[in-house]
Amino acid sequence: MITRDLVLSALFAAIIVALGLLPPIPIGIILVPITAQSLGIMLAGVVLGAKRGTIAVLIVVLLVLIGLPVLSGGRGGLAVLAGPTAGFFIGWIFAAFVTGYLSERLVKAEQSSLVQGVGFFLAAVAGGVIVLYAFGIAWLSINIGFEKAFIGSLSFVPGDVIKAVVAALVGRAVMAGYPLLPQRS
Repeated sequence: MITRDLVLSALFAAIIVALGLLPPIPIGIILVPITAQSLGIMLAGVVLGAKRGTIAVLIVVLLVLIGLPVLSGGRGGLAVLAGPTAGFFIGWIFAAFVTGYLSERLVKAEQSSLVQGVGFFLAAVAGGVIVLYAFGIAWLSINIGFEKAFIGSLSFVPGDVIKAVVAALVGRAVMAGYPLLPQRS
């Protein structure tokens, strides 16, 4: 890993933390709020790729676990691992990796802008929605049952699809405006 990779990973960790400054919006019956930080996870994977995006998320996870209040709502510390959002929190690591991995495979410089945008969107949905929800719902299922966790999580899908669109647009803009960055491996 070169210095540029570490700097980019740290920058995206800061972006994820900054998105945590937006207050969480509690909805539904499953005690999981809407936060902007999942957009940061998608952005890290789409823009940085699997390796650097995952490192960015690992930096944030480490900051949370040592007690810094960098999660939405000012949460931090080991208690996060016992709360209803623990599955989503741990899922961030895998979501960033899958989003980045798929972005690297689906999006190429020689493709049209539309195809690149669709590739980024599909990668963001696969990692930032499907993988993330798999972890989150699995954890919630332990506490409230699978059916309630699954149905309760459905209310988050429209917002997360919008986040995936934003991530795709940003990924495409970065790819067009900063051609050296797509060397994401």
